Parts: sequence; structure tokens; C-alpha cells
Amino acid sequence: MLGKTYLTKQASLLVKFATTTSNSELSAKLMSKAADLKAQADPMPDRDQGPQAPDVSPAK
Repeated sequence: MLGKTYLTKQASLLVKFATTTSNSELSAKLMSKAADLKAQADPMPDRDQGPQAPDVSPAK
């Protein structure tokens, strides 16, 4: 499962690309995809779960 941080960064990159292109159709599609990713990320908890098993002590 993709985390909130990843989805938010991807959405941000899509917005950046959308603002740099002169192709309005491509820009609209990129903005739409960014909105979709943001909508997926919003209901997720703010802290992403790491790959570490829950029974493992956190690294110090």
C-alpha cells in the first residue's frame, strides 16, 4: 500500500509538471491525476507505516 507521503509528493510533482507545459490538454490531465492522488492521500494517517514489523523495537 502506498503511503500518504508518497502520494502527496507524486501529486506535487504532477502539479509542477502541469504548470510547466504549454499543452493545455496535458496540463489538465496532469492536474486531474494530481487531484486523484491527493484525494487518495487525504483520508490516510499523517504518519506513514514503515516496512518494519510491529513487534520490532524502533531504531534509536
